[in-house]
Amino acid sequence: MTSTASSSDTRQGQAVLDERPTWQQRLHRFGYPAHTAHGSGDRGAVGSGAPAGVVDRLVPPYAEPNPRLWVALGVPPVLAERITRWSGWVGPLLVTLVAGLLRFWNLGSPKAVIFDETYYAKDAWALVHRGFEVNWDKNANDLILQKAGHVGIPVDAAYVVHPPVGKYVIGLGELVFGFNPFGWRFMTALLGTLSVLLLCRIGRRMFRSTFLGCLAGALMAVDGLHFVMSRTSLLDGVLMFFVLAAFGCLVIDRDRAREKLAAALPADADGRVRPHAYVAKTTWLGWRPWRWAAALLMGLAIGTKWNGLYFLVAFIAMTILWDMGARKVAGAERRLSLPFVVESVASWAMMGTVAGAVYLASWIGWILSPTDGSGGYFRNWAATAGKGGNWTFLPDWVRSLWHYEHEVYLFHIGLSSPHTYMSNPWSWLVLGRPVSYYYESPSPGVDGCPSDAGQKCAREVLAIGTPLLWWAACFAIAYVLWRWAFRRDWRAGAVACGIAAGYLPWFMYQERTIFLFYAVVFVPFLCLAVAMMIGAIIGPPGSSDTRRLVGASSAGVLVLLIAWNFIYFWPLYTGTAIPIDSWRSRMWLDTWV
Repeated sequence: MTSTASSSDTRQGQAVLDERPTWQQRLHRFGYPAHTAHGSGDRGAVGSGAPAGVVDRLVPPYAEPNPRLWVALGVPPVLAERITRWSGWVGPLLVTLVAGLLRFWNLGSPKAVIFDETYYAKDAWALVHRGFEVNWDKNANDLILQKAGHVGIPVDAAYVVHPPVGKYVIGLGELVFGFNPFGWRFMTALLGTLSVLLLCRIGRRMFRSTFLGCLAGALMAVDGLHFVMSRTSLLDGVLMFFVLAAFGCLVIDRDRAREKLAAALPADADGRVRPHAYVAKTTWLGWRPWRWAAALLMGLAIGTKWNGLYFLVAFIAMTILWDMGARKVAGAERRLSLPFVVESVASWAMMGTVAGAVYLASWIGWILSPTDGSGGYFRNWAATAGKGGNWTFLPDWVRSLWHYEHEVYLFHIGLSSPHTYMSNPWSWLVLGRPVSYYYESPSPGVDGCPSDAGQKCAREVLAIGTPLLWWAACFAIAYVLWRWAFRRDWRAGAVACGIAAGYLPWFMYQERTIFLFYAVVFVPFLCLAVAMMIGAIIGPPGSSDTRRLVGASSAGVLVLLIAWNFIYFWPLYTGTAIPIDSWRSRMWLDTWV
């Protein structure tokens, strides 16, 4: 009798396949491979059962669609190869297009100066014309709207507590499109749109999956807080863009450095690349241009708001750990080597110096302003109230700027004035207290309120994240922390680092007047966390058909619910007039009112 194991009949597994339920056969038809005892066959894939070589550990390959998918769809091999090659850009660009259409749609509405636009829109206009901020009249907002921005710029310098970069960015839109709501919101909408593209590409590079990268970007595209901040001329959206761009540069730098290490490792007699302690410790990783770019972007971030400093420190520590991990994979021992210590110190010094130089350069308008009392605020301090002392050998502008910065620091640590919409950081992740940027109660038939409403409408712009996305992110944060702590997954560690740098520092200032919208700076990392969790829900390579089906269905339902939630809250994000009862139905928590 011939055993099944030794049978030469190539059809022996066909009966088993045909006995499977129809949905399992469909999974196979569209390219999903069955789970076997030997795994999926992808080298180094989670659950594959095959150990990854040192090259794959240093530079993991990107996931590609199974060839069966193209066969099932009738796509020729040449076209399939082109689709696969271009999907890394086409997918993110399509997601970005949708995000841009959402953000630029009716951008000039509400036609009003909403919330802190009363500061930054006018400061930006003064900066791009005078080089420093000025004091505006109390009725300036009404005049600007009535006269389409054709108003005179005051001459008296104003005391402001944020650096100038973000306001220069807002001012670029005003220079092109005018001193009006569309003009002062244009650049934040543009950066908000581009940040979706950045996140898609960053997620793709981190997860080695175009699908998960595009998913992360799509989640941010439908996040309410990111959406509202992209349509409002506040500084935090600008800060978020520079931080995310810097993070993306560091992820690219990580890949480039590991590619150089992999290329330097020797091969054995069989042609297999092996770890090598000496090569791992001594290989020079080059001038690291992407790290220089990240330092420049971090300087712009700090020049927008000072909390960019926390990201600079966190990112420097993260890159050092990345380099340490890369050299360990390449064969270096646990103990630190002299080349690595020198490289780490140089990294700290380079990134700090470049970021500091960019920050200082951002004050050039203030520095070059007159010193006779008609220039920027405190510009003449060293020549007047600051005469004498032990630091007179320094240029007057240096001492005046230092005094200005010290006064700003004292303001920030002492800010405790009560505000209706202030919130404690403990409540941010669950969206305990959102911020109302704009609210009106138009009568029926007025300002978009339906004539048959029967009662007054509510027209509000509420800075609040998409609730289901943020509540899912609470579980995603727990997942990435577990994955980083117990699996040493660098991707989870990087996501956790971004969230921690943007979130944890605010716990030192719980008595300070702070707001939920400060959290927009770490929204990209929340979306990466949720995308990573959804990837785990779908299942690793080599999962069984049943596991894959249940996981994909569950993940699909979650994503669809998040998209529906964004659509449901759309009127509150855009200031669309809705009947008051419809508005009340969207106030899910008492603290949202």
